[in-house]
Amino acid sequence: MIWWPNEITTLTHGLITLRPSAESDIDSIFQACQDPIISAYTTVPSLYTLDHAIEFVRSDPFSFAERRELRFVIDYGNGADKEFAGVISLHTINIRNHTAEIGYWIDKNQRGKGIGTIAARMITDLGLREIGFRRIDGLVDVDNLASQRLLVSAGYQKEGILRNKVTREDGSQIDMAVFAVTDTSWEG
Repeated sequence: MIWWPNEITTLTHGLITLRPSAESDIDSIFQACQDPIISAYTTVPSLYTLDHAIEFVRSDPFSFAERRELRFVIDYGNGADKEFAGVISLHTINIRNHTAEIGYWIDKNQRGKGIGTIAARMITDLGLREIGFRRIDGLVDVDNLASQRLLVSAGYQKEGILRNKVTREDGSQIDMAVFAVTDTSWEG
């Protein structure tokens, strides 16, 4: 059975904090999404505007209340030295089937520090152990090798390739590698 939290809580592990988004994150999200790598491998539009960032942050309470997404901002560091590092979520939630999909992007200045891997472990543990999902998928562009390595490091197993799964902004169809972790395979 799925237990949906009453609010988006703050999670901390070492220097990594997952917390609800806030109005003060709008500029950081906007600036990070100017990186063409993020739009190349995610659903973030390539011409990401400040209005996109505003809508992204302001939609959180609604998607959470409707049990469509559990989204966190990732911070890295201690106390006043915490820096915005990215966003991570559980989305494509199917309560009846006890499933969700993990999604994330990391600010270019924070990549290569293991932040994404730890954040993925944190949200996966929350999803499986506390909320009660039985399976969490991770779909990754077959060309995004860094993201594939991140999921493997976070405990996910590659299950295969989904041919022509996603249509990009330019109309091209791309393959996605599917990774997953289940409640019976998760070691946290």
